[in-house]
Amino acid sequence: MNGFEKLSRREFLQKTGVASGGLVFAMTLGYPRSAAGASTVAPNVYVNIRDDDVVEIYCHRSEMGQGIRTSLPQVIADELEAAWDRIELLQAPGDPKYGDQNTDGSTSIRKHFDLLRTAGASAREMLVAAAAMEWGVPVTELVARNHAVHHEASGRSAAYGDLVASAAELEVPEDVTFKDPADYRYIGKPMDLVDGVAMTTGTAMYGTDTVLPGMLYASIERCPVFGGTVKSVDDAAALKVAGVKRVIEMPNVTSPPGFNPLGGVAVLASNTWSAEQGRKALAVEWDTGLNAEYDSASYRQQLVATSRKDGNTVMNRGDVNAAFESADRVIESDYYAPHLSHAPMEPPAAAAMMHEDGSVEIWAATQDPQSVQGTVAALLGIDKTQVRVNVTLLGGAFGRKSKADFSAEAAWLAKQTGKPVKVSWSREDDIRHGYYHSVSAQYLKGALDEDGNTTGWLHRSVFPSIGSTFSAEATGPGNFELSLGMLDNPYDIPNMRLESGDAKAHVRIGWLRSVCNIYHAFAVCGFADELAVAAGADPRDYLLRLAGPSRKVNPAEDGAEYSNYGQSLDVHPIDTARFKAIVEKVSDMAGWGRELPEGHGLGIAVHRSFLSTVGAVAEVRVDDEGKLHVEELWITIDAGLVVNPDRVAAQMEGAGIFGMSLALHGEITAKDGVVEQGNYDTYPVIRMHEVPKAINVHIMDVDAPPGGVGEPGVPPVAPAIVNAYFAATGKRVRELPLKKAGAV
Repeated sequence: MNGFEKLSRREFLQKTGVASGGLVFAMTLGYPRSAAGASTVAPNVYVNIRDDDVVEIYCHRSEMGQGIRTSLPQVIADELEAAWDRIELLQAPGDPKYGDQNTDGSTSIRKHFDLLRTAGASAREMLVAAAAMEWGVPVTELVARNHAVHHEASGRSAAYGDLVASAAELEVPEDVTFKDPADYRYIGKPMDLVDGVAMTTGTAMYGTDTVLPGMLYASIERCPVFGGTVKSVDDAAALKVAGVKRVIEMPNVTSPPGFNPLGGVAVLASNTWSAEQGRKALAVEWDTGLNAEYDSASYRQQLVATSRKDGNTVMNRGDVNAAFESADRVIESDYYAPHLSHAPMEPPAAAAMMHEDGSVEIWAATQDPQSVQGTVAALLGIDKTQVRVNVTLLGGAFGRKSKADFSAEAAWLAKQTGKPVKVSWSREDDIRHGYYHSVSAQYLKGALDEDGNTTGWLHRSVFPSIGSTFSAEATGPGNFELSLGMLDNPYDIPNMRLESGDAKAHVRIGWLRSVCNIYHAFAVCGFADELAVAAGADPRDYLLRLAGPSRKVNPAEDGAEYSNYGQSLDVHPIDTARFKAIVEKVSDMAGWGRELPEGHGLGIAVHRSFLSTVGAVAEVRVDDEGKLHVEELWITIDAGLVVNPDRVAAQMEGAGIFGMSLALHGEITAKDGVVEQGNYDTYPVIRMHEVPKAINVHIMDVDAPPGGVGEPGVPPVAPAIVNAYFAATGKRVRELPLKKAGAV
């Protein structure tokens, strides 16, 4: 699309289709439809087989670079025995019929693997049954293979499209038989991204690319302090800016904020530039509210002080106090990690259009279209069924785009103006007004006996809760947050007490890639390294000693209310045998124990999150000026069954970069309630010259159900780097980012 070409909605949707290679992997921005006039059979909401021999597969999860629009179809197509070149991929709109559509928590494969296998197997068995009915032969004599049903005895075969009419007359089977994994054609195989060509040639459509006929472009000035409101606004100068059409005051932020609009003043114009210039011309006086007192430096002192006091016991094993009293040596440490921003390459963007029947249609770079439906419906006072959400590609997300606030802003403005409206956040908007990863202070205390064994472990974690975004009553960690890297401690320590401490939120708190595992892994893996050094042991060997004998750990046995990422511990156990296997593999990959050049150090960290275990070893070099350089990373993941190993390797490489960015640079601070960072100059991510010469990835071959992949690679990266820095310099860093210690 070029300029402001006037298009009907149908023409717009037709022109924004994206094709990749010889496949019609369509990025459909409206509701997906079958080809005109085609007869079909749809055994479930994920599969539709047309009589022109095309199999439509609906992807109900959002693509943000992780390759889910490739991996999910792999599962369905494999069980269906569909030919890859006769698949048409359609992006599912927001609709409860697809089940959970929140692309978050590394759930896309681990929660839906069997569901999607069933979707494919159901279609396959219906086609086989249709052929048996047409040919008058037993189903047992037939086999589905490569987009056709075959009768080996007679040599007959029928393409799937030829069986559609007969299959449509059959009932969907209630029980299906899955393929033998030995016969997988796509599952477990590396496959190219179906959106890869479009992404690399610039034809892929992201939320920020959406253009609707007659659309207004909105830029919103928000209070610099979270929770603040407009006292007065002078928009005279803004309205004189060429292209500016209207200035509208937004509804005030709610308490709790949830995913509602953040308030402020919107400038609407005929193009983005005019909207931004009009916004700069606004004269707004703010009532900054109670959070104007928020100062991140003094708040840190409060958190640390709380972590040093007795907290709320959330798990208890043995007698920790007695272990400390009888210890040969006691080690105490404070760990601190700051607020973080998601800072995706594509800031939040959404467009909305009201229809004459009172319904609203939204195009959004969203991880959770169903959340958009609920938030917008409540805001506009309509039913959720009147909110249609079309999911575009996401230019990065990391948890930020699972929040519906920017979509709600677009919908509210579309209702106020009666015109299509696109809301685009600038990067400064996103970094200064986002949902931040929580700041945390942690206190750890360990008891060592005369042989260097850890006999006691006390861990307190203090941070404002994600729950504060949804409830004013939430003033401390929830059990689901403590389950992310704290309650699931795998160490074989006879006396262990875990505690939490209360903390009030002064900004919007949200989940970010790997959530609380980031700071819990930083503290737990860092302190394990400290204990190893105190015991005079090799850190890699001491990790194996801490893991103890191979066993399955159940935090509930020690009184913890542990969630295990919503999955059964019987199916997804905390398995120390698998933990130890990761320790051994990743250290072997890195050549642990080899002689290193002067100024170099190796650090190791292993952490289980989102039902997968990941180990990282970092080799760092510290130059003559004391500056740290990450020379190489080794990452090993046990994610159980892997659908697409190329995507898993890419996710681990990306996690290495993401984790390095957090470890070296990531920090959000506030003064007088105002966030001090605003773009990549003040909130840096890793630059090319900082990238290691190699990020080496190994995927463990494990016969187990799928675990998560998108998030588990991040937590061990920072502690591996920090532990390597200690090995190289003898200086222990317990605060992130490393630039605070002058190491960067």
